[in-house]
Amino acid sequence: MTLQCTKTTGHWKRGGGGGGGGGGGGAWVGYEHAGFQGQQYVLERGEYPSWDAWSGNTAYPADRLTSFRPVTCANHRDSRLTIFEQENFLGRKGELSDDYPSLQAMGWDGNEVGSFHVHSGAWVCSQFPGYRGFQYVLECDHHSGDYKHFREWGSHAQTFLVQSVRRIQQ
Repeated sequence: MTLQCTKTTGHWKRGGGGGGGGGGGGAWVGYEHAGFQGQQYVLERGEYPSWDAWSGNTAYPADRLTSFRPVTCANHRDSRLTIFEQENFLGRKGELSDDYPSLQAMGWDGNEVGSFHVHSGAWVCSQFPGYRGFQYVLECDHHSGDYKHFREWGSHAQTFLVQSVRRIQQ
């Protein structure tokens, strides 16, 4: 990953680098605290001139990111996710392979998702429609793709509230 910061302006540029997979040109997750702790922010190719460029749609903006890791299994064209109504993969389920700015608009009842199974790819889920609110990064190579309770979603997840889902761009 190429990550450049101009100290006087705080302008970050997330550049290409060496291709996909384990490090160079793919997406990254930035965390507000060291050791991959705190709120998560997906960083795809592009420029981030100020903190609101990476956290503008979240309910909890962070003015700095202090740890980063690559998203290794992002495959935008072949992403598949199953959402479940209740934790532990119970209740009604729905299969997703596209971006959904509103789960309710696609026919999902309610504002909550109890659990996820990531078959392939990497996804970012958001609290509110339009990809707003807290972000939760889900990957097929973490937890074997199984996220059976919101505590496994990472970040500051304190609720099952998820109303929009999108694939992470490589």
